[in-house]
Amino acid sequence: MDLKLNGATWKVGTLIGGGGFGKVYDVKNGTQLAVAKLIPKSPGAARELLFVQLADVRNVVPVIDGGETADSWVLVMPKADKSLRQYRESMAGPLTESETIAILKDIAESLTDLAGKVVHRDIKPENILFFDGKWCLADFGISRYAEATTAPDTHKFALSPLYAAPERWREERAESATDIYSLGVIAYELLTGDLPFVGPDMYKLREQHLHAAPPPMTGVRPGIATLIDQCLHKAPGARPSAASVLSRLTQLEKARPAGGLAALQKAAHVEVQRQGEAARTESAARTEAERRTELYKASTRDLAGIAGQLRTAISEAAPIAKFVEMGPIGWAATIGAATLILRANQQTSAAPWRDWEPPAFDVISHTSVSISLRSPQTGYEGRSHSLWYCDAKEEGRYQWYETSFMIMPLMTSGRDSVDPFSLDPGIDSAKAIWGGMAEYQVAWPFTALDPGDPSNFIDRWAEWLAAGATESLHRPSSMPERNPAGSWRKKGQR
Repeated sequence: MDLKLNGATWKVGTLIGGGGFGKVYDVKNGTQLAVAKLIPKSPGAARELLFVQLADVRNVVPVIDGGETADSWVLVMPKADKSLRQYRESMAGPLTESETIAILKDIAESLTDLAGKVVHRDIKPENILFFDGKWCLADFGISRYAEATTAPDTHKFALSPLYAAPERWREERAESATDIYSLGVIAYELLTGDLPFVGPDMYKLREQHLHAAPPPMTGVRPGIATLIDQCLHKAPGARPSAASVLSRLTQLEKARPAGGLAALQKAAHVEVQRQGEAARTESAARTEAERRTELYKASTRDLAGIAGQLRTAISEAAPIAKFVEMGPIGWAATIGAATLILRANQQTSAAPWRDWEPPAFDVISHTSVSISLRSPQTGYEGRSHSLWYCDAKEEGRYQWYETSFMIMPLMTSGRDSVDPFSLDPGIDSAKAIWGGMAEYQVAWPFTALDPGDPSNFIDRWAEWLAAGATESLHRPSSMPERNPAGSWRKKGQR
C-alpha cells in the first residue's frame, strides 16, 4: 500500500504500534526510512489539531510530511532510535544520577521553549524518543487530537493514568505546569526504578495522584529529590517553571554541594515536603467538597422522586387537598384540620455535630416531613420525622432514611406538643444517636426509603394525614413508637 501525501509517496511496511487514536507503520520513500501515524478522522477534531508548528522548539521529533486518506489523517516523522520506555526497560534497574539529569535536561529544554505556546498534555516515556543524539518529545498533535475527540463521559480516560497530573484527573484546563508534573513522574521513575503511584486500578490511581505523597526516594541527593518533589506538587501553581527546572538541573549537573550548602539542600527538601503535605491536605479537602456536592445533587433527585409520588398519591386520593409550594421540592397539603408539610432539601455541613461525639455515619443532606394540626386537642400539635440522606446502614452506601426523636422519659420539654419530632443533624440528634445516655433518644428506627417504590412511606403518611384531617390523630401511646435498636451503624461497624 502506498500513501500519497503532500511531500512524497511513501510505501507502507510493517505495523509497529497502535492505540485508541491511530496506528503506526514503518514507511519508506526511496532510501529514506520513517514512520507514519494514521489517525482516524474522528468527529469533533479538526485537522489543524494535529499539525502543530514547532520549528523553533528544541528537542522535538519533526513532522516531515503529512496528508490524508479517505478515513485518516497521516503524519510522517523520522524513525527514532528508541523510545525512553524501550531504553528504560532494557536497563536492569534505575538509571544513574548523571544519565537521568541528561535525559531530563533534554526534555526540560523542549518544555522551556514550549512554555506559553503549546501544552503537550501526554508526556510519558513512550512519547519521548532518542533522535539525532537527543531525547525528543513526539506526538504533540496526537495528544491535542485525543483531547478533542473524546466524549465528555469518557474524557477522564483520555490520559495516561500513570503520568497524569491532578488537574487532568479533575478534567481541568491543562497548562505548562501539567507537563512539569509528568516530567516529575518520569524523573522519579528513572531514578528509583519505580513509579510514584501504581494504582492498581484507575480509581486508586486517581486518588493517589490527587492526594497521596510519593514514597521517599532513598539514596537520591536532596537537591534532586527536592526538585522532583516540587514537580509533583498537587497544586499546579506550586510547581517550578520549565526554565527553572532546566536551570536547576544544569546546576545539579555541575557539582555536588558539601558542608553548609549540603545541609541547606537538606533543609530545603524538608520544607518542600512540608509544602507538599499542605497541598495534599488542600487537594483532599477540595475532593471531599466535590464528593459531597455530587451526593447532594443525587439526594435532591431522589427526594424529588419520593416527594412527587407522595404528592400524586394525595392528589388522587383526596382531590380536595390544597397544595402550597414551599420552594424547590417542598410543599404543603392541607385537608380539613391537618396539613402535611414536606420541606425542601438542605445540604448538611461536613461537621454539624459541634463538640459532641459524631455518629459513625456521614449525613449529606436533610429535611423533614410532618403533620401539623390546625386546632390541636389537649395541646398535641402533631408529629414530625427527619429525613436524612446518609450511609446509616452500610459505609459508603447513601440513601434517604426516615427517623424521628423523643425526649427521654420522665423529662419535660417544650417539644412535648409535637411527638415524635424531627431533628436536623446537630448536637441534639448526636446525643440521641450516641451510645451513652442523654436527654434525646431515637423514637423511630432508621428506615430506608426506596425512590422507586416508596409505597410504605406514602401509605404511612397518608394514614396520619387522614387521621389529622378527621381530628383523630393522637399522641403515640408508647415511646419509642418502634424499636430503633440496631437500625444505624455504630463505631467500629461497616
